Amino acid sequence: MIAQITTEVAASESISVLDLALKGGWVMLPLALMWIAAIYLFIERLLTINKANMDPEPFMNRVKELVQRNDIQGAKLLCAQSGTPVARMIEKGVSRIGSPLKNIEASIENVGKLEIFKLEKNLSTLATISGAAPMIGFLGTVIGMVQAFISISQEEGSVSPKLLSNGIYEAMITTVGGLIVGIMAYLAYNYLVTRVAKVIHKMEYTSIDFIDLLQEPR
Repeated sequence: MIAQITTEVAASESISVLDLALKGGWVMLPLALMWIAAIYLFIERLLTINKANMDPEPFMNRVKELVQRNDIQGAKLLCAQSGTPVARMIEKGVSRIGSPLKNIEASIENVGKLEIFKLEKNLSTLATISGAAPMIGFLGTVIGMVQAFISISQEEGSVSPKLLSNGIYEAMITTVGGLIVGIMAYLAYNYLVTRVAKVIHKMEYTSIDFIDLLQEPR
């Protein structure tokens, strides 16, 4: 008896993660797709945000020098070469030099809103995955439990504990999978939101700095 239990424990310990996932049934397929999508979105957004998260001080010092020398074309060229959200905002402001200050502020603000929209692109999808994955996992558990009890009801005589335990643990696999995907997507979403907030802060600071530059006496 002890040898049999030891053999069963050893066999259960040798089950790989892939084997467990396959035992979860068809519900594991959408969870796997969500997992892949979450990883892709996280990496793609992280690379985009890192590119946008430049230190604006050296850039603005150079822009100030060019604007103070009335080298507007040079300032616009510098902004175009930088290719960051901050640079595109300042480029719009530089191109409006000579217009009323309110018009310059409005044009910079409009470009800023567009750049923020680009930075936040697909973050809502990541948030949706973080909320939907646990629910899909729970749905798989409920379906698995229903199937397990149907199998039990069809058994004649006493119900085998092994049959009951197998049905339950296979059903619970989907909940575990859904929670793993949901938690990782949730952490990724909040991390990216924090990074975007830092970029937005730099954009706001730089736009104010540029407006102050235009108000300085020449």
